[in-house]
Amino acid sequence: MSDDLRTPLYDLHVELGAKMVPFAGYAMPVQYPMGVMGEHNHTRSAAGLFDVSHMGQVTLTGASWDAVARAFETLVPQDVLGLGDGRQRYGFFTNDAGGIEDDLMFARRGDDLLVVVNAACKGADIARMRSALEPQVTVTELADRALIALQGPGAEAALAGLDARAADMRFMDLTDLDLADLDLNGIAVWASRSGYTGEDGYEISVPAAQAEALARTLLARNGVAPIGLGARDSLRLEAGLCLYGHDIDTATTPAEGALMWAVQKVRRPDGDRAGGFPGADAALAAPARKRVGLLPAGRAPMREGVAIYASEAATDPVGHVTSGSFGPTVGGPVAMGYVNVDHAAAGTALWGEVRGKRMPVQVATLPFVPANFKR
Repeated sequence: MSDDLRTPLYDLHVELGAKMVPFAGYAMPVQYPMGVMGEHNHTRSAAGLFDVSHMGQVTLTGASWDAVARAFETLVPQDVLGLGDGRQRYGFFTNDAGGIEDDLMFARRGDDLLVVVNAACKGADIARMRSALEPQVTVTELADRALIALQGPGAEAALAGLDARAADMRFMDLTDLDLADLDLNGIAVWASRSGYTGEDGYEISVPAAQAEALARTLLARNGVAPIGLGARDSLRLEAGLCLYGHDIDTATTPAEGALMWAVQKVRRPDGDRAGGFPGADAALAAPARKRVGLLPAGRAPMREGVAIYASEAATDPVGHVTSGSFGPTVGGPVAMGYVNVDHAAAGTALWGEVRGKRMPVQVATLPFVPANFKR
């Protein structure tokens, strides 16, 4: 891992006994001494602190909000113009074939747009935005900021103890907070009430130089524990959330990925601002295959790459698994994958081939664990 980049919290991870692994070009904690199962369950019952500083933070600035929003809508199929100040949305970049180049979060801060992209796609995403938007819109990478996610039912109490305004935030709100704890001497952060675990919580953008002080103060709050990538993956899978490069990629359209909920009516084919983004027709066209939840029978997980068949004796697969593991909250194996639309209805009985043996698997409604967002 000598060539891997380090986040501002690297030394703290090592101090806390994390097992560090290479991930998207960074040395990241996959688990701590509590273990993946314990960390998963702790996040569900209390509060988990995640380092997501490897992700890219970018601001878009222009002559006006109208100019910034309309420009960004040339790259994404979301309603950017209608986004209220202090509100955030999930979105994705598309390519000319309608495939997903990356998924992302974007939020309005006054007349500026804050965009958070995946670490593995960060360089390409920033280059894409600069090529398409500048000079009318200035694209600025916030390389001097870290990003921390505080997730779980105890997250509100932990953060509101540092700034009471955190408790008033709704799901997908973005607010400037002043974490005026004595140990922090007042740290100004941007916090969104969001995350990628299916639990209530926050993602906190903080100056890199103050990230460790913030992390230590949050970890000192009652019920907050450090959580690694292993539990982050099992939590997001139970929540039915996509992992880019696995469940969605450049060859997957939003319609295939069951992500049409993230395309607002105004940007759909019959909307007032339809089209205008790369691959618009293909991206939203009725798909031949669809992302679904999958519940394998028994206790053995069906991992990424497992072929899915319509029957035990069928010779041609009807789909494949893109993510799969044991779901601690579900108490059994869970998976996601793609199947032909004829086999995508919840309750459909299918078969997955694991090490040469066909095993029963059933199409399930996502998410596996209901979301606990604060509406």
